[in-house]
Amino acid sequence: MYDTARRVALVKQRVRENTRRRQRCEAISLSALCLMLFTALAKVADALIVRGQTAAQGVFGTMLLREDAGGYVLVAVISFAAASAITALCFRHRTRENQKKHGTDKPARHEKEEKSQ
Repeated sequence: MYDTARRVALVKQRVRENTRRRQRCEAISLSALCLMLFTALAKVADALIVRGQTAAQGVFGTMLLREDAGGYVLVAVISFAAASAITALCFRHRTRENQKKHGTDKPARHEKEEKSQ
């Protein structure tokens, strides 16, 4: 049998391995989500943007001056909203992980700074 110090070291090593595995899985999941979101937005942009002749083909900025630029604006707004939502979820997830790691009664570092100001 192992002594107490060896068992504690083995448990800490296992916790680190599990944490790394979970973080890797989360990173892969977020990457896949971003790729799917990019693909969906590209398909939406392709479906909404009306094809037409422009005076200066190949210059993207001049296409936005046309009357049918609503598709571009819609895709930009949806992209911004999706990125903001993903960022908020990542911050919330990080806060929860910090609370689990340091104990549930301790607020996160940025919350301490906000209370002190």
